Amino acid sequence: MSGDEAEKTLREWATQEVNQQPLCITFPEAQNFEIKSMMIRLLPTFRGLENEEPHKFLKEFHVVCSGMNPHVVAEDQIKLRAFPFSLQDSAREWLYELSSGSITTWTELAKLFLEKYFPETRVSSIRSEILGIKQGKREVVHTY
Repeated sequence: MSGDEAEKTLREWATQEVNQQPLCITFPEAQNFEIKSMMIRLLPTFRGLENEEPHKFLKEFHVVCSGMNPHVVAEDQIKLRAFPFSLQDSAREWLYELSSGSITTWTELAKLFLEKYFPETRVSSIRSEILGIKQGKREVVHTY
């Protein structure tokens, strides 16, 4: 430890500047646009749990964001800015772990989200279940 660091008081340690790593999303320039707290409360939430449906979440997210659409701001910009507010728990941690500035479009973000929460292994598993379905001996056709 250098002499300067040894001389710092507890208050100086507590108030030292913390370098914040920028978010993975690079927001497009938008003038006179802010997401109101009332609109943030309308956003659906996604926690990253196994029983959550990522496609359904994205549809609900789209509905809310399309309702926020001021005429001067593209819907994709709104989605990029609102998305972090809709994530919680492990899903928010996932977003924070992505490389700074690595996402510039809504399409990129949605693709990464679905790759994480609806991976190809899940698609294969569902496909196998559908292909392997068999009618039970006493099962009527309409319930099969």
